[in-house]
Amino acid sequence: MKRYENMDAFWMPFTPNRAFKASPRIIERTEGVFCYTDDGREILDATAGLWCVNAGHVRPEIAEAIGRQALELDYTSPFGFGHDIGFEFAERLIQHTPGDLNRVFFANSGSEAVESALKIALAYQASRGKSGKYKLIGREMAYHGVNFGGISVGGLTPNRKGFGPLLPVDHLPHTLDLERNAFSRGLPEHGLEKADALEALIRFHDAATIAAVIVEPVSGAGGVILPPAGYLKRLREICDRHDILLIFDEVITGWGRLGSPFAAVEFDVVPDMIVSAKGITNGIVPLGAVFVADPIHDCILDNAPEGAVEFYHGYTYSANPVACAAGLATLDIYEGESLLTRAGGDIGRYWEDALHSLRDIEQVVDVRNYGLIGAVQFSDAAGSGKPVGGAFQAGCYNNGVMIRAMGNIIAFSPPLTIEKAHIDRLVGAIRMTASELF
Repeated sequence: MKRYENMDAFWMPFTPNRAFKASPRIIERTEGVFCYTDDGREILDATAGLWCVNAGHVRPEIAEAIGRQALELDYTSPFGFGHDIGFEFAERLIQHTPGDLNRVFFANSGSEAVESALKIALAYQASRGKSGKYKLIGREMAYHGVNFGGISVGGLTPNRKGFGPLLPVDHLPHTLDLERNAFSRGLPEHGLEKADALEALIRFHDAATIAAVIVEPVSGAGGVILPPAGYLKRLREICDRHDILLIFDEVITGWGRLGSPFAAVEFDVVPDMIVSAKGITNGIVPLGAVFVADPIHDCILDNAPEGAVEFYHGYTYSANPVACAAGLATLDIYEGESLLTRAGGDIGRYWEDALHSLRDIEQVVDVRNYGLIGAVQFSDAAGSGKPVGGAFQAGCYNNGVMIRAMGNIIAFSPPLTIEKAHIDRLVGAIRMTASELF
């Protein structure tokens, strides 16, 4: 009897439950860059799980660190109590953050880290006597998790509809421009002016009412949408000019995905906060973090009464000792194997060339890439108006590769340990699937 014979109890997230349970895809074990199914098939994991297993699957160093920690200090309350491994992990993390982002607020996921960053922004504005600055600005086609703050600033309609009313927010236009930027290698050349839409939103709402702007440096779940050259710097300049905080959601782009520890480092733009999760523990134990600039942290603490709780926010599992142990072991791997910069080297260039070789498929309308992230976008080849991504994802799985699908877009974010032969296998599976579907 298969272990999943009765699947009724598990209500699966972001999954068409009835369709899945009628034809389940069960992963039994993982190793390196591969997943293995219950029927013995080897599947190349071209998405690093959910953009998170950056160092590859089943790293003994992480498993052993988790086991040791669970046998020594498994849990203690983070409210009014501390533990050495939490302080150690925070200190290790900020060795990789840019500028003055030297304070770490721990959460349990990217969604919670986004929520925490938004609340920190509001607390900061209130602490300096500007509580009227409470509005938030996100961006179209953005994903910032699934909590109410995250879906408010997020720009993916299916995640928002049915859950209103939401927070008082507005949205920048997305930066996807196939007409001018299709088949760009790296950052697209055109679209810097899209950042100036922020000026228009500020004029409409008044800077005195806006607390923060939050963007993904590269939109992941929206379809790997890259910022035009100079775009993020322009946002930084506008926010500085109008006394508005800038938050980078780097849940996906953090920890080596683009060839640097963070997109903020790669693109030389220092925000006021960075949101992190996923790769921070190699996806093995849930943990999120907000990296906060010193002046924001200091303002909130200095303006609170002596002895009082300065920030009424936190989680039962903030800086969970076992999660911190997983994170420290993950950092050891990243640093020891130079994985935080590997995507910016030869393997990243091979990745770029391999993905762009797919542009000769008739139905491909765009290929985009940076570091070890990429996407291929298709036209509606059959003229049905139905997105092809779901069928393509299923086809690639049947051909031995796990990818992500968003509408007519398929996306990839493999483990940073991927080798050239694995990339060749991915490209081959895409070609095979395209020939089967089209």
